[in-house]
Amino acid sequence: MKNIETYHTLDISNKGEDMFQIEEELKKLPNKPGVYVMKDKDNNIIYVGKAISLKNRVRQYFRKNEKTARIEKMVSLIDHFEYIVVDNEAEALILECNLIKKNRPKFNVLLKDDKTYPYIKVDVASDYPTVWITRRVVKDGSKYFGPYANPGAAKEMVNFIKEKYKIRQCKTLKERTRPCLNYHIGKCMAPCMKMVGKEEYHKQIQEIIDLLEGKTEKIIKQLEKEMEEASQKLDFERAAYARDKMQAIERISAKQKVSNLSENNIDVIGIAKSDLEVCIEIFFVRGSKMIGREHYFYADLKDMEDKEILSGFIKQYYMDNPNIPNRIMIKEEVEDKESLEKWLSTALGKKMDIKTPKKGEKLRFVEMAENNAKVTLENKEKDKSEILMELKEVLKMERLPRKIETYDISNLSGEYMVAGMCVMQDGVIKKNLSRRFRIKTVWGQDDPRCMEEVIKRRLKHSIENPNGGFGALPDVIFADGGITQIRAVQRAIHDFEKKEEEKLKIPVFGMVKNEKHQTRALMDENRKELKISQNLMNLITKFQDTVHDTAISYHRKLRDKEITKSELDEITGIGEVKKQALLKQFGSVEEIKKAKIEELMKVKGITKELAEKIKNKK
Repeated sequence: MKNIETYHTLDISNKGEDMFQIEEELKKLPNKPGVYVMKDKDNNIIYVGKAISLKNRVRQYFRKNEKTARIEKMVSLIDHFEYIVVDNEAEALILECNLIKKNRPKFNVLLKDDKTYPYIKVDVASDYPTVWITRRVVKDGSKYFGPYANPGAAKEMVNFIKEKYKIRQCKTLKERTRPCLNYHIGKCMAPCMKMVGKEEYHKQIQEIIDLLEGKTEKIIKQLEKEMEEASQKLDFERAAYARDKMQAIERISAKQKVSNLSENNIDVIGIAKSDLEVCIEIFFVRGSKMIGREHYFYADLKDMEDKEILSGFIKQYYMDNPNIPNRIMIKEEVEDKESLEKWLSTALGKKMDIKTPKKGEKLRFVEMAENNAKVTLENKEKDKSEILMELKEVLKMERLPRKIETYDISNLSGEYMVAGMCVMQDGVIKKNLSRRFRIKTVWGQDDPRCMEEVIKRRLKHSIENPNGGFGALPDVIFADGGITQIRAVQRAIHDFEKKEEEKLKIPVFGMVKNEKHQTRALMDENRKELKISQNLMNLITKFQDTVHDTAISYHRKLRDKEITKSELDEITGIGEVKKQALLKQFGSVEEIKKAKIEELMKVKGITKELAEKIKNKK
């Protein structure tokens, strides 16, 4: 198979004087496998897909046939498309995954959950491996086990291993002049002192790997044999050690057992939907034992078919996952099952399959995953519902505050003045809906006037273009601050109402902090602090911290950009990358000016033409 990373997008957007004619470009599509990339008028990638036949697949989007609301919206935004021809469907699938991961198009199924679950790592490439917990998986030759959705379970397992096996507990193996305390209390064989051979040490590492893989029956049989041999030799201390370890493994094994499934290494995936979200739940079963589970949430996918969601999820979840199972079990078969199996089998190094059980214990287990997904989704929506109901009551609103916006001003002595905006939708902070503003009409440090400007600009966006990037007007606005900021927002709303002759009815509240700069309360326009639950207080605190980070990160970006601004920015063809390369090579703009054309051309990306432009710059 070719290295997919060597493929580059084929730009067929006809930039320049000629406009991209979709109907004409559809006629040029080849009847070959490949990947297609849909782009909007701003050249943003909005969707990436693969096809056995680019000609047939891409044309379907533009035919007058029945489509889901999601696809209809996507097609309405397509300004032009690009495509990449590959040799087969397997290559198309890998390229599709790479492009989705890199560009995160808004209409693809995206793995949005940013939780990092712990893995148990065994650095088997080391002469004397050890075991520890990590949340970062890298291709370093180590074995990773997990992920563990419950960090406590991973910690319990590692503690058990270090208690029952005499492996080194230091992450870096260094030679010592004498063994450490762990050796003296019987918890380490002191490989740092060469007091144990590699073969003997690796024997217990293999036993640990078997334990983590769920092969406990094999370990117990071996321990029974060791116990019997030790007893015959009257080595009662060794026999007792084997007995205690065996009993401990039986206890921890019993805690994990969940079914009589015969597969040694399977992932069971369940899916549940509501009007607002989709939940995917995964059970990790190793050796008929549940070693963990995890879940992911997706918004705005309710009109997508389950098989399409599952296919997108499998591609992203297993792309960089070191623990590909021998089998994945799902309730509904996905369309690209064969290509997914080939791809995952290649990554695993042996055959794996994707099954949709129809009866028996296996079907029951898939249904159990789906039931858990449903419960997880219901619990999350219950929490959000309770938050919205409390907000409605506390804020004395007639309807649920489903969309809340908050704003924060950031500047340094009146310079680089900016504002951040964050959105809470249905009780969830949506970072992808955050917006940033650069203040245009206020000079000097005047936060209230800056707030007025930003609110007026924001209201104008939704009133003039309700379907634009800002969406509908908010149900309520939270200002980062007290009564001064509340009144600034109210003035902006009232001024806009006078101008538009339309009552907006957007209530305003402040998020006030204590002397330690911690969120203290919500405040109304009468300076009254509103009594709220701890759960709501935690959410408001997170909301306030998020908008503060949005504003201050933008402020720093502008400030840093100004600091690094130089005469090089005025030269056509010198972008940020080339500028930094030049500065790294010569140290300063003055030294760059002194350099000869031949010296400038030694810098990566600097052609003779660019070098001459630099030298001619006065």
